[in-house]
Amino acid sequence: MINKLTKHIKNKSLKEQLEFLSEEFKGKIAFSTSFGQEDQVLTDIIFKNNIPIEVFTLDTGRMFEETYKVWNITNKKYGKKIKAYFPAKEDVEKMLNEKGIYSFYDSIENRKECCNIRKVFPLTRALGEVDLWITGLRAQQSVTRTDLHFFESNDTFGVIKFNPLKDWSFQDVLNYLKEKKVPYNELHDKGFLSIGCAPCTRAIKEGEDIRAGRWWWESKDKKECGLHVEQPEDVKVKISNLKI
Repeated sequence: MINKLTKHIKNKSLKEQLEFLSEEFKGKIAFSTSFGQEDQVLTDIIFKNNIPIEVFTLDTGRMFEETYKVWNITNKKYGKKIKAYFPAKEDVEKMLNEKGIYSFYDSIENRKECCNIRKVFPLTRALGEVDLWITGLRAQQSVTRTDLHFFESNDTFGVIKFNPLKDWSFQDVLNYLKEKKVPYNELHDKGFLSIGCAPCTRAIKEGEDIRAGRWWWESKDKKECGLHVEQPEDVKVKISNLKI
């Protein structure tokens, strides 16, 4: 399947690729946005061309106010709605009551637990009826993404993942946003090049890579929230149960 899909999108424009896949996976295709610059490129193409692909986001409850602003502006600009998925309140309450407000600073295990509750498990619900999941990942974003492929089988969520911006440079993204006048998060102009939850994101310093501001207290080769890496078996069991 992956080889077939790769062959079919070859020499097609990004718009043509998305249109083809929307037909190939009709009603079973979705794009997840976190309102980063790359995601805004794909949102623009999908919404502007009325491509029948659901666009959704994971509202962790700890996002920057600026992220909500660009979300609202995007909805209004295109006259579309971006669907929101929230974490289960019981899981959030239990974690905070047992471990405190900032438990994710204490250990990698705690941070991953928070990411699982606020991102991974809601994504499981979002992808429950989806066969093809589109992302805004680029190979140049970090050391954990250098081996990115256009199509990848994701066993954790039981979907095929499509990374159409795999070979785009950061400048390619900036050029598109400027040329097409696409709204973007104003934090990007303040040194926040990769934006996640507010307590876990800082502006990067001169000479640092794009994702250095994410979970800055951890080793740079471990900076993934769990959405784009295979999960350990105990988490897969929980995900499997959530899909039932």
